[in-house]
Amino acid sequence: MKAFFIDPQKNEIRAIELTNGDAEVKQLLDAKSLEFDEIAAGGDRLCFDEDCFIKQKPGRFQLDTLAPVAGSALLVGVAAPDGALTDVLIDQEALRARIKFLA
Repeated sequence: MKAFFIDPQKNEIRAIELTNGDAEVKQLLDAKSLEFDEIAAGGDRLCFDEDCFIKQKPGRFQLDTLAPVAGSALLVGVAAPDGALTDVLIDQEALRARIKFLA
């Protein structure tokens, strides 16, 4: 499944392929539990470590008017009725225009 990896330490957004669901996402984000914020009705969601601020992860960014996120995150699609992750719908340039990397 196609997703976007957001790395605020490098001010970078890159396309990646996920193959192992939640386990892979948790490993990529070094997270025990995940938080999701919907960015489009019935579509894409920002996925990040629920404890990102408690762990004081380096790097911060903000997507639209959502609360800033510390550390890396993923943008994934969640269109399946059971909430299973699917391909992200937004294109990379449109996502880049909506993200502000914070110092």
